[in-house]
Amino acid sequence: MQYKYILTRDQVRKIDRLAIESYGVPGVILMENAGRACADEALDMLGRAAGKRVAVFCGKGNNGGDGFVIARHLSNGGADVHIFLAASAEDVLASEGDAAVNLKIVLNMGIPVTEIHQKGHIHDVAIQAGKTDLLVDALLGTGIKGEVRGLFAPLIKGLNRLETNRIGVDLPSGLDCDEGVPLGCAMRCDRTVTFVGAKRGFENPESVEYTGKVTVADIGLPKKIVDDELSA
Repeated sequence: MQYKYILTRDQVRKIDRLAIESYGVPGVILMENAGRACADEALDMLGRAAGKRVAVFCGKGNNGGDGFVIARHLSNGGADVHIFLAASAEDVLASEGDAAVNLKIVLNMGIPVTEIHQKGHIHDVAIQAGKTDLLVDALLGTGIKGEVRGLFAPLIKGLNRLETNRIGVDLPSGLDCDEGVPLGCAMRCDRTVTFVGAKRGFENPESVEYTGKVTVADIGLPKKIVDDELSA
C-alpha cells in the first residue's frame, strides 16, 4: 500500500510537540479528533452501535486517552461500552493531562471502568471481553521501546486468544513503531486506525499480521508541520 506520509517514532513525537507548542493546537483537540476517527471506523466494523457490546482497553497515556474518547462516542451511539484500564484511574486523573480530561468525562457519563491491577484479573477480564462484539486496543502507543512488560504482556496474549474482532488505535499495542515487529508480543488487530501518516514499521510486510487493514486518519495537525519535517 502507498502512503502519503510515513513517520518514525521520533517524528511522531516531534510533530505532536510542534503542533501544540508552535501552533497552539491543544493536545485535547488532537485526542478528540483521533478518538472520533477510531470511533467512526469502529462503527463501520459494527454496522451500528445500538445494542452492540464493546470493550475498550486503555493504558494510562495518550493512547488510553484516545480510548476514552472512543468509548464516549460509541456509548453516545447506543453501544454498551465497558472500559478496562490497565492502570489506576486515580493515577490517570492525578496527571491532569489530556487523558485525565477524557477519563473524567466517561466517569461522569457512568461508563463502567474496571481497573486491571494483577495478573489474576486477566482471566476474568478476558472472559468479559470475549462476550463483546468489538475490542478496542488503546493500551500502548508509539513510544514503547523494549519488550512489553508488566501486566501488558499476559493481557495482550490473553486478548489475542479471543475470537472477538479487534481494532488498534494508532498501532497495535506492542508493535515496534519503526520496525513493525512485536516487542515480545503484540495485539493482533483486524483493523488499525493510525494518525497523520503510516508508521515506518508498517512497511515491514510482517506487520500486517498485527495491523490488519490500515486506515490513516487526519486529526487536524497543520499540514506544514508534517511537510517540513519530512523534507528536512
